[in-house]
Amino acid sequence: MLNKLRGTCSMMVVEHDIEFVAALSGDAGRVTVMAEGSVLAHGTLDEVKRNEKVIESYLGR
Repeated sequence: MLNKLRGTCSMMVVEHDIEFVAALSGDAGRVTVMAEGSVLAHGTLDEVKRNEKVIESYLGR
């Protein structure tokens, strides 16, 4: 059902399953990654997956 809405409106979905996020955002979709109430990164899924702040926050370094 959510896929039918893609492209017709903005959505906010709180989710930690990256595969689910990828399915919703599509190739051109934009995602925002947050941690503790602050935005860490915003961009395409590929961009945020390569973002150092995101990697450090979710994978630890």
